[in-house]
Amino acid sequence: MSKITKYVGLDVHKDSISIAIAEEGRSEPRFLKRIPGSNTRLLAVLRTLGELQSLHCAYEAGPTGYGLHRLLTQKGVRCDVVAPSEIPLKKGKRVKTDRIDAISLAHHLRAGNLVPIRVPDEDVEAMRDLVRAREDVKTVEKSAKHRLSKFLLRHGRIYPGKTNWTNTHKDWIRKQGFEHEAQECVLREYLRAVEQAGEQLGRLEDVLARLVEGCKLAPLIKALQAMRGIQLLTASSIAFELIDLKRFPTAPKLMSY
Repeated sequence: MSKITKYVGLDVHKDSISIAIAEEGRSEPRFLKRIPGSNTRLLAVLRTLGELQSLHCAYEAGPTGYGLHRLLTQKGVRCDVVAPSEIPLKKGKRVKTDRIDAISLAHHLRAGNLVPIRVPDEDVEAMRDLVRAREDVKTVEKSAKHRLSKFLLRHGRIYPGKTNWTNTHKDWIRKQGFEHEAQECVLREYLRAVEQAGEQLGRLEDVLARLVEGCKLAPLIKALQAMRGIQLLTASSIAFELIDLKRFPTAPKLMSY
């Protein structure tokens, strides 16, 4: 295994990558260049620095995902993805540019101050996307229900039953009517939004339940469901977000995450 001789900080955006380098034996890291946001172009630049196996790169976790990490790792480059909140900041320093961020990453990477996050493999990331999509739709459904219930309340339509959003409650809503066409339209569209979100939620949950059975984290998900109050959806969310509970040495560390 080649010895690491150069530490490369990458400030990655969708349309650009700023590159800084800190070398063994040099006192200060230096800014190298800013290039278009192309992984192919980045690899070409990294090859000019020496053997890829002698490089150690780092970039912040963000909207560009883990594709760059997987590519560099495949090419033999050691690459860390770090949480922005875990990067040390100089006291009182508030200026933030791509150049400064890249240099800071290179500096702290060489100093050993950066703690890499756990990068999921592609299968786990795919399941995590599904779980998060389900959470997004659940939020949409909740907002749609809130709008509809407040609309009905403004017009004195108060459900006489005890539990909302049961089939009985929804049947009661469908029987409501307004004399003005505008309000009748609002009622139907609000109700349609609730029903569509519910249908989408059901589809996502069906796919999740089917795919969980054959995924690599199935044993963890099954074990989590042995705990009172944790069922498939909660267990799946915990498993695909945390991946490996052993990486948290204490309960406070887990809760902090």
